[in-house]
Amino acid sequence: MLSALLLSTAATQISANASVSASNADIVDEIVVQGRVLYTSQVNALKSPTPILDVPQSLSIIGAEEIVQRGFTSIGEIITYTPGVNNSQGEGHRDAIVFRGVRSTADFFIDGVRDDVQYYRPLYNLEQVEILRGPNALFFGRGGTGGVLNRVMKKADLSEDFTGFRTSVNSFGAYDIWIDTNKTVGENGAFRLNAMYETLDNHRDFFDGERIGINPAFRFEVTPATTIDLSYEYIDHQRFIDRGIPTGADGEPVEALQDIVFGDPELNDDRIEAHLWRAQVQHRFSDSLKGRFSAFYGDYDKFYQNFYAVSYDPQTEVVGLDGYVDTTQRQNFILSGDLVGEFETGSIGHTIVTGVEYIDTVNNNDRFNPVWDQTNDDVEFFDVMRPLMLSGGVGVNASGQTTTVAFSDLNDDTEADVRVTSAYIQDEIALSDQLDLVLGLRFDSFEIDVLNVPADERRSRTDDNIAPRVGLVYKPLENISIYGSYSETFLPRSGEQFANINGAANALDPDEFTNLEAGIKWDFIDGLSLTAAVFQIEQSSPQVADNDPETLDVIDSETNGFELQLQGRVTDRWFITGGYSYLEGEIVDRNGPTGLTPRELPENMFSLWNAFDVTDKFGLGFGVTHQGESFITNANTAVLPSFTRFDAAGYYDINEKLRIQVNIENLTDELYFPNAHSTHQATVAAPLNARFTLSGRF
Repeated sequence: MLSALLLSTAATQISANASVSASNADIVDEIVVQGRVLYTSQVNALKSPTPILDVPQSLSIIGAEEIVQRGFTSIGEIITYTPGVNNSQGEGHRDAIVFRGVRSTADFFIDGVRDDVQYYRPLYNLEQVEILRGPNALFFGRGGTGGVLNRVMKKADLSEDFTGFRTSVNSFGAYDIWIDTNKTVGENGAFRLNAMYETLDNHRDFFDGERIGINPAFRFEVTPATTIDLSYEYIDHQRFIDRGIPTGADGEPVEALQDIVFGDPELNDDRIEAHLWRAQVQHRFSDSLKGRFSAFYGDYDKFYQNFYAVSYDPQTEVVGLDGYVDTTQRQNFILSGDLVGEFETGSIGHTIVTGVEYIDTVNNNDRFNPVWDQTNDDVEFFDVMRPLMLSGGVGVNASGQTTTVAFSDLNDDTEADVRVTSAYIQDEIALSDQLDLVLGLRFDSFEIDVLNVPADERRSRTDDNIAPRVGLVYKPLENISIYGSYSETFLPRSGEQFANINGAANALDPDEFTNLEAGIKWDFIDGLSLTAAVFQIEQSSPQVADNDPETLDVIDSETNGFELQLQGRVTDRWFITGGYSYLEGEIVDRNGPTGLTPRELPENMFSLWNAFDVTDKFGLGFGVTHQGESFITNANTAVLPSFTRFDAAGYYDINEKLRIQVNIENLTDELYFPNAHSTHQATVAAPLNARFTLSGRF
């Protein structure tokens, strides 16, 4: 079973926490791998039990145990070792991923349910992280053309009592502790509690913060055919916002400024508090028909304020600082249900997935720009030094004058109500033992009402969208599949967060995407698999404007690429996971020059991780990741240089229940800049550092 998981994912094994009793194996909602079949219920995009070789897209899955073994503490660290995707900066306060050239802060899901608020997602309560690349419109709706990231939450376990923990400290002084405890209640119930506390620190001045997460979960087996899962999660995160350093005359980040933070030590701050409620019911009507229903309610309160560099003069060593304060209050209410049925028409087999979804989102967002008393403007200029002459909104500008700032200029105040009603159907048709046809169709009715509070202007729009999906899988041999797929999807031009929706009457028009993918999957030896894919994405979407990082421009672009992934066990003691991607894009329409390369699109990315069991108790790991040169802006005037990073790990099992390990990042202490948000906001990556971890299960 473990080798099959390695065959289909980047995980080294399934965590024992995910095990289930045999009597419940066909109705649980975790993902279980048996042979070469990925069995799912409401937590995964596939929605039906589908052999890995028969899935017409590439994917990566990182299990809970690998998250601990690799020392991962963030979504961004997982992305670094995933082919076809790379990190964007996210302005220092949110996860932001570039899926095959498509930048997103909203294509995130929890157990298949949309999780589109901007924040850094924790890992403490996850069974696994799924990164599906390529066409995903059918089951996920708007967005998702380049890919989606789905977090599978840990559920209460009916089969055993246990307590697990992980505690770690890094060489910068940050530390954390994760607790995972499960208790059975009688024969038909279980309670599970996952909790975390984490302090934040790194190599940058002023950076600090803390994160708290508490996630109780309940499971009830009402009958042998019916289970109910209930959970609540409390999130309280706070951190310093660091938006990096400026670029110079050559368009590259100025290495001499690597130690300077271009912000206010007191006012660059991000805070989010959230309450998340989930309920899931699933029922087995017969051996060939199953149904499930889920309800989700999330209440989010987010605040962030920051200053950042918008200009830099290398001759005078003067930097211009802009900023804003932004608040978001969002309530998401989501209902979904689907049926999975299997039947035959003559010699042809069918697996039908059909479902409906309703989303009601209330989003209130406001933003205030700063006003400096010396310039009466939102930009003030300071001499470059460490630290800048600014703290708590009071400083000394480049002219030697004392200056103060107040966030008093209202930039935007928007109230948006979004309602989405969706229905979808997919048929996995087994035309023969060698040929499968996948046909799917999704209908979305997207309604948005917008109140521009300062102008007292209200606008509304309804768009009905049909998104098709077609896939073909041919298996010339049992261990080889060749596939192709086509899909369409859409994204409201309001952006992913419904904030930039005032202005021209057509600002609510949806943008459309198309995606073509073809690939091959080959299980060429037992426990080791190879996936290769070529793809083409056409998108028209809002992206950060080159001249004003607070606003969006609509950019039409085409991206073509190739992706390669190798994963599994070479021997009983040697596990390997590696990936390579080649991406080539072109801007075909915009308010400005065309024929340029889209931002954040490295032509070449490569990663490789090896884990060796030296003895039954001692093991070593070694990894390398490379990201080619990319442009910071769509104007192609600012550049992120290529980099190569080497990592290592070592672990020792004290006994069967206790492990110590060390994970070392950036072995060669290379100075590199992994991502950026705008021209003068390039992230400075961490130097050589280590994380020491003690983990166990009792």
